[in-house]
Amino acid sequence: MTFAEAVPRLFAIAAQRLGWTPETFWHATPADLLLALGPTDTVSAPLTRSDLARMMEDDAHG
Repeated sequence: MTFAEAVPRLFAIAAQRLGWTPETFWHATPADLLLALGPTDTVSAPLTRSDLARMMEDDAHG
């Protein structure tokens, strides 16, 4: 399936689940859409408070 073939389904998902307007959809990247729809990897454990604190500490000295 090409991106052009997937656009109607992707737009329907964005409109129904996210409330996106056509303008929002067309200004978003595929990565934006994936991020907005949430994680798709159900195997990984959720981010913990200590994970977040460590990432913030690592980035603060960046």
